[in-house]
Amino acid sequence: MPASQRADARRNHARILAVAEEEVAAHGADASLEQIARVAGVGSATVRRHFPTRRALLEAVSQSRIEALCDRARDLAGEADSRGALLDWLSEVVAYSASARGLAPVLAPEGTGLDPAPLDGCSRKLEAAADPLLGRAVRDGAVAEGVTFADLMGLIVGIALATEHDPDPAAQADRLFRLAVAGLSPQA
Repeated sequence: MPASQRADARRNHARILAVAEEEVAAHGADASLEQIARVAGVGSATVRRHFPTRRALLEAVSQSRIEALCDRARDLAGEADSRGALLDWLSEVVAYSASARGLAPVLAPEGTGLDPAPLDGCSRKLEAAADPLLGRAVRDGAVAEGVTFADLMGLIVGIALATEHDPDPAAQADRLFRLAVAGLSPQA
């Protein structure tokens, strides 16, 4: 939102975005634009003026959390335990994917078949931030050779989709993620 816009336009943009975040969390990526406009107290045309397409609105909704996840990956890059750092970050991505109802498939890397065009390059941003974590964990022997970012995101997206309609999707997604990391065999 350009600072040169009128104060009321900036307020409308912020209000629409805040309502859109709530509506997308509650109803997924197909949240009603008309409902968003109604709750934000603006007309549908105002919503479309600020966000000309549904995709533009979804990009804006996901942008701040994606940036926070990227910042978190950079923060964890210096941790001594490379596997722990990677798993901590992946756990946060799982939590976001489970809470961002309907947005998980757009986080998958291009070419995985889950979504041919990730939102605003969200996947590319996440991959750039995660590569140092994953690369270091592989070099340290803490993660198997050949594991890719696409593999990890495919797992996360699958977990998010599998838990989307669970009464507590975040808890169930975390449980499934921990199960995937630990494996099915009991620890000896």
